Amino acid sequence: WIMLSLAYGVVSLSLYIVGRICPDEWQNPYPCIEEPEYLVNQFTFINSGWFTIGSLMQQGTEIAPIAIATRMIAGMWWFFVLIIVSSYTANLAAFLTTENPTYLFEDINSLVENAETNDKLRYGAKAGGATASFFKDSDNEIYKKVAQHMEEHPEDMVKENRDGVLLAEETDYAFFMESTSIEYETQRHCDLQQYGEMLDDKGYGIAMRKNSTYRKRLSTAVLKLQANGVIEQLKRKWWAEKRGGGMCSSEEAASGATPLNLPNVQG
Repeated sequence: WIMLSLAYGVVSLSLYIVGRICPDEWQNPYPCIEEPEYLVNQFTFINSGWFTIGSLMQQGTEIAPIAIATRMIAGMWWFFVLIIVSSYTANLAAFLTTENPTYLFEDINSLVENAETNDKLRYGAKAGGATASFFKDSDNEIYKKVAQHMEEHPEDMVKENRDGVLLAEETDYAFFMESTSIEYETQRHCDLQQYGEMLDDKGYGIAMRKNSTYRKRLSTAVLKLQANGVIEQLKRKWWAEKRGGGMCSSEEAASGATPLNLPNVQG
């Protein structure tokens, strides 16, 4: 900024001096009078600075150089301004541009396709769990491929969910798990995230003896708790607040757009 200010001052002063020297810049203020008493020069000290700052701000002015010398100075200044503004814009855009991370897959279809060509990309679920049974019993073609992969690669199956979470955190491993459990883990393991949409939609229930007299009362009470937001409060308490929850939510909020500081705009 200091050098630009110096350049602005030098060019303005040069236009003022050269404009006073060049005869072509002295014009007749009254064209109808052939021999006026005096001539005027548009490049006064104030007009010279106004012409230079107008070019720098890419707005232009009503002042137009007439003499060859003043036109050469103006042309060089315009070229200088073009380079400076373009460089500054590109430099500032680099600070404002956020890099989009590159993912190994986007959904279950790309996961299955990419795993066939990428030996490092693996996926699995808890052996004998409900998620593995879901793929095994599904009629969906892509889900059948997942089930077939799990049968052919038992080494990609884990005994406990925490083993799958650890693999997903440390290697190129995609772990299929219930969305509620995934949400719980991603609140505590900031290197993990949930990919794609849910593959199935199922609710939780409380097992009771058949024809139990408490079933209707219990169902009504659960619905009331859900309607009053109590269940959501309990979930937020134990998922996002207690036992290390909420740690990754604060990081996500902090990883938004970074405010510009003085070093970012100083050029």
